[in-house]
Amino acid sequence: MRMVVMFDLPVETREQRKIATKFRKYLLDEGYVMMQFSVYYRICNGKDMVNKYLLRLEDNVPEKGSVRLITLTEKQFSEMKVLVGGVSPIEDKLDSSSLTVF
Repeated sequence: MRMVVMFDLPVETREQRKIATKFRKYLLDEGYVMMQFSVYYRICNGKDMVNKYLLRLEDNVPEKGSVRLITLTEKQFSEMKVLVGGVSPIEDKLDSSSLTVF
C-alpha cells in the first residue's frame, strides 16, 4: 500500500517557512519520498502499518494550512499516469519490492 500525503502550507513569514520546512523534514525522516513539490508517499505493508503512520502523521501536522492523506493499493498506484515530465530518480529506484519488513 502507499500513503500519499499532499499539503499546502503557508510560507509568507519566516516562522511559517520554518514550520513548513520542519514538516517536510519530518516526512523525509519517516521514510516518505517526494513525488512532487508538496506531494510525498510512503510504502506500507498493510493497513496496520498505515494506521501506525497515520497516528504519527496526525501528531506532526502543522496547525495551519491544508494536509491531506490518501491510501492507495499498489495496483491503484501503479495505474497512475505521468502526463508531463517523468518520475524522479528516487521514485524510479523505489517500488513495493523495496519494502523492508522488520
